[in-house]
Parts: sequence; structure tokens; C-alpha cells
Amino acid sequence: MHETQTPSVRPNLVVNALELGFAAYERTHALPHYVIQAVRLILLCRTAALGGHVEACPNGCVQRIRYNSCGHRGCPICAYVKIARWLQQQRQQLLACDHDHVIFTMPSALNPLWIANVPQMTTLVFQALRATLMELCGDPAYGGFVPGILAVLQTWGQTLVLHPHLHCLVTGGGLTPEGTWKSGRNGYLLPVRVVMALFRGKFLAVLRQGVRQGRLTLPPGWREQQILNLLNKLGRPKWNVHIRQRCSRPEQVVDYVGRYIRGLPIGNRRMVAVTPARVRFTYRDDRAEEATGEATQAEMPLSLEDFLQRLLWHVPAPGSQRIRRYGVYASGKKRAVARCRAQLPAREPGAEDVAAAVVRCPVCGCPLVVRQVLPSTRTGRLPARVQVGAGLGRWPGAIPA
Repeated sequence: MHETQTPSVRPNLVVNALELGFAAYERTHALPHYVIQAVRLILLCRTAALGGHVEACPNGCVQRIRYNSCGHRGCPICAYVKIARWLQQQRQQLLACDHDHVIFTMPSALNPLWIANVPQMTTLVFQALRATLMELCGDPAYGGFVPGILAVLQTWGQTLVLHPHLHCLVTGGGLTPEGTWKSGRNGYLLPVRVVMALFRGKFLAVLRQGVRQGRLTLPPGWREQQILNLLNKLGRPKWNVHIRQRCSRPEQVVDYVGRYIRGLPIGNRRMVAVTPARVRFTYRDDRAEEATGEATQAEMPLSLEDFLQRLLWHVPAPGSQRIRRYGVYASGKKRAVARCRAQLPAREPGAEDVAAAVVRCPVCGCPLVVRQVLPSTRTGRLPARVQVGAGLGRWPGAIPA
């Protein structure tokens, strides 16, 4: 038998940045406890601290150690398999029809209110999105049907600044009140100006109501009338609502939004270098792309502290829901989905189930078996590798630039 091998995990520069700078960052910044807990788990992922097992080939070819994953939804190391499983589930549930990719973006002027009320603002923006699409699609002038909607919240931009927006996959048709499938007319879902105006009006209305009734916390240094004046001002300009060209392969959009359901807001492939003083990563330069008409990659250098600030703002809070389904895609709508499928072509068979994948011996191909369970080496509440404090329950008032 080959000698026992220790796990060979591909270096993750995002985790390296946390290892280098989080201890000092946490001592000088007030952080919610769930952020501290998330970083603690991420830094222990795939290490002896969480335990593991020894797996071996029954024919004696190889034996190796596999350490356990942390399982945190924000961990960039162990998110891959769970994202793959989620993507497979979505592909199986999609109806065999064209879909529209709709993007709703919240104005940056609302960022202070968002920071002070992340759970409430998340719920309100999803409610405004649902009400907008369901009302317009249900209007006989625009189709008169109930569509299927899959919506995913993303809170960051390419440079990791706060940029809350929603990606929606909407069926290019839906069920009429009579239970028949009806396709959207003229090859498009809805007029974008109508969608923008209705979404803007609905979202601002619930924000005004929340502020006046005291259900939304005012940002530090803001008065109620200032917020109301801001909301009135935002009712005049156009909002960034974009309806992309209808796609016949919605799996592509699902794959796109699937990148954001787990892990941190930046992947290892975009990281260039990490040192104790500076972090460099690539981003898509939208301004250069608009000027030249070609996709342009640029490189951004940030101090380690600034990088961690931008990164940690997007750690998901416990219980927060970044994914929501409405219409015929809503949970509990199996009969509606079955009725749609009966009137639409059958989907092509999907890929092999990720959960059924078997780890095999690289020499003879036999499935590996567990020979020994390794207990956790973690002692006490806080391992020596991660020096963190108790933290606070709220973010500080400053907003990342």
C-alpha cells in the first residue's frame, strides 16, 4: 500500500487573507457575532481541528486522510459541492420554456438604510419584486398569466462594494386562470419602463411606511424627515431595471446566479496576490467595456484591512434567505408545475446526480472505504489559530467605500 497521504487542498487566497489579517482587524472593528463565527469556521475548514477520516483502497493501493468541511454557507472551500447540488435541483425543476433574466438594482443612496436594516430591507425588496412581476404578468394587457419566478439576492459589485440587486429568472409565459399555458407575446416579457416605474413605486411606498411606523431603524446621524425627503427624491429619477434578451437555455442563467448562493463574494480565480500589507484581485471594468464595447479586465490593489472590510460586509446573516421562488415556481405548487409540464415539451435529461458521486482509487478505480475516524483536535471554544473576541451584535455605522 502507498504511504498515507495528507490532504492536498488547492491554496485559497481569500482564506489566506483572512488568516493574515482577521485577528488584527477584529481587534479594531466592531463585528456582529455571526461574522466572527463564520470566519472562525472558515479558517478551520478542512483542518485537523474539525476531525476527519482515513479512507483507503480495499485492494491496498492507496490510503489518505480527509479532513471534515466546516459546512458554513459562506465558506469558499466547501461551497462547491453544495452549489453543484443546488444547480442540479434547479435544472430539474425548470420548465421547458424560454425564460427572461431580469435584474433589479437598488439605488446606492439607499445603502445607509440597507446597512441599518439588512433583514427588513431584504424582505421588502423581495416583496416589491414579487408584487411588481405578478401584477404585471397577471394583467391581461401583458399576458394575464401566473409566471414562475426564481429570484436571487446579490449584495456586492465586482469590486466588492455594497451593491444590493436581484437576479430573477422568469418564465416567458405562465398559467392562465383557466389552467392553460400561455406564452408571453411578441417574444418579450414586459416593457422595461413599466416594470421600473412600478417596482420603484412599490418599494418606496413600503419604505416610507416602515420609516413612519418605526419598523425601520434610522441610520446613525439621520433623522426621520431626512429619510423621507430622500425617498421622495428617489421617486423621480430612473432606476436600474434591466430585462435581458429572452434565453432558450435558462440553465445558463441558473449557473450564473448559482455562483452567489454560497461562499464569499469573490472566488479564488479572481485573486492575484495576498501579502500582509496588500491584496490584489481582478474585476470587470464596466466603464472601459462601455467605451470600447469589449469585456475588459482590470486589477484592483487594496490594503489588507480594506479588503477584509469589503469582504466581511457580505457574510450572510443566520436565517437570511438569498433565494426565493414565486408563482408556479413557489414551494407547494406541484400541481401547477405538473399542469405546465403536461402542456410543454419534455426537458432533456440532466447531468448525473452530484450526491451519487463515489470517491474512487486513483490507481485501480475501486471505491475507497473509511478505515478510521479521526476525532477533532479542537480544544476549548476558540482554537489558538483564530484569535477573536466576543464581538458586537451590530455593524458600525461606516459604509465601505
